[in-house]
This record gives sequence, C-alpha cells and structure tokens, in this order.
Amino acid sequence: MADRPIRGLPDKDVEDLLRRLETLLDRLERATGPVAELAAQAMEGLALMYGTALARVVARAADDAPDLVPSLVDDELLHHLLALHGLHPQSARERVLRALEEIGPRLRSHGGDVELIEVKDEVARVRWSAAGCGSTSAAIGQMIRDAVLGAAPELRVETVNASGSTRPPTLIPVESLLRGPTSRVNGDPR
Repeated sequence: MADRPIRGLPDKDVEDLLRRLETLLDRLERATGPVAELAAQAMEGLALMYGTALARVVARAADDAPDLVPSLVDDELLHHLLALHGLHPQSARERVLRALEEIGPRLRSHGGDVELIEVKDEVARVRWSAAGCGSTSAAIGQMIRDAVLGAAPELRVETVNASGSTRPPTLIPVESLLRGPTSRVNGDPR
C-alpha cells in the first residue's frame, strides 16, 4: 500500500513560514504598549493550546498505536514541536546526539568535528574542533548551539573547543576594537 500524502504545507514552505514567524516574534518581543502585551499573551495562549493538543495526540498514539510514535519523531517539524513542548519521547541526550549527528557531515567537510561530552543538570556540554580562522570557529560554535537548542530547547549549551577553551577564538580581539586610535609611525596619518 502506498504511503498516504501528508497534509499541510510542504517542508520548504514550513521552513519559510518558520523564518517569517521568527522575524515576527522578534519584532513582537521588542514592541511595547498594551497592544503588544495583548498580542504576546495571545501567542502564549495559542502555543499552550497547540501544545496541549499535541500532548493528547502523542498520549493517544502511545496508548493506541505505539508504532506510530517513532514515525512522529522522524518527522522534522513534529520532532521540533515535541521537543519545544516537552513531549518528546526521546531523552534530551538522545535528541542532542541526533542533532550533532545531523550536523557532523557539514563540520567534517570543513575539517571540523563535534562530540557530546555530557548532558547534566540541564546543560549539554559539547566539544568541537575546527580548522580555519576565528570567524569560521565562531560560526561553527553558533551552528552547534543552534542545533542542540533546536533538538533540546530545555537545555543550556556549553561549547568547548578541542583546545579546552569554552569560547572559540575571535578573529579580532575585542580589546582592540575598544581602544582609541594609536599614534601613527613618523606622524604619517595613513
């Protein structure tokens, strides 16, 4: 029997919608006044309602069709929604491992690697290595944090690069950006 088509938006449209929603929610968070407060409360209420409905679907699936639960987890959108609402049947550690496995090929293609050290006390500690300059390292660190938080939003993320530093090196030291102009050699203003 052929798979039934999935109803709703195709994955590409979901990705576009999520980006648009993220932008709108960022704008809403910065807005002030009574209308902004009402809009934020409405969004929180909607999220709670949809989370409750999703919890009921997962509970019924687990009770009546346990084989359905893994297929729910395999759907990328449902995977993230289940994690966001604290309903994911997999442990935070399993979800973080899955997220790191998914970004592993991209990191390795740039000479990097990533591994989970531990998940403890609501913190995921992740070790990574990368070849390249500080800006590449910073981007890799951010990619790792985004992947872990997308899989386990209930966790905080601590990234440790292979050298043991808890922060990737920067391309330009911050101190040099805060320093005033230095005197020119031989008075040359260039």
